[in-house]
Amino acid sequence: MSPFALLVSIAERSRRNASELPQQIEVVTYWRGVGFMLAGYEFVADMGQVAEILQPPRMTKVPGVRSWVLGVANVRGRLVPVMDLAGMLGLTGKANWRSRRVLVVEQGDVLTGLLVDAVLGMQQFPMDTMSELAQVDPALEKYTRHGFDRNEKVWSIFRIDELIQSPEFMQIAV
Repeated sequence: MSPFALLVSIAERSRRNASELPQQIEVVTYWRGVGFMLAGYEFVADMGQVAEILQPPRMTKVPGVRSWVLGVANVRGRLVPVMDLAGMLGLTGKANWRSRRVLVVEQGDVLTGLLVDAVLGMQQFPMDTMSELAQVDPALEKYTRHGFDRNEKVWSIFRIDELIQSPEFMQIAV
C-alpha cells in the first residue's frame, strides 16, 4: 500500500469513528452578590461593592452624630465608621447581636461599615431572571428597584453605591 493510500485509509477510519460535534449550549451569564438580611427582607449587594464581611468589631462612640452611627472601629489599622443600616433607613433590625455582621464598603474616598442582621453568603442568579420589583417598602425604594425571584422568595438588589452617594448618608451630624 502506498503512503497516500495509507493516509486515505486512516482518514476514512477516523471519520467513521469520530464523535459528533458537541451541541451548541446557550451561555448563561450570572449576576453575583452578597446576600444579607435586614429588617426581615432578603437583599443582595453586588460583589464588587462589598470589600469585606466582619463580625461587629469593638467600636468607639462618636459624639454629636445621628443615632444610627454606631461609632468608629479599627479594622487592620484603618478607622472605619460603622452605621446601623436598618436605623438609617428607619427600619427595625430583627436579629440578635450574634448573627449581625458588618459589610465593609470602600468606594472612592468613602470607607464605611454597614451593620446588617445577617449575611447569607454569596448568591448568584441568571441575569435573564432580573426584574423590576412590584412592591417596595417606601424606606427602601431609593436603593432597591430590581431583584430576582428564587424559590418563591424575592431577593432585592440593594444599591450600596446609591446609598453612599445619597445626601442622607453623608449628613451624619446632629
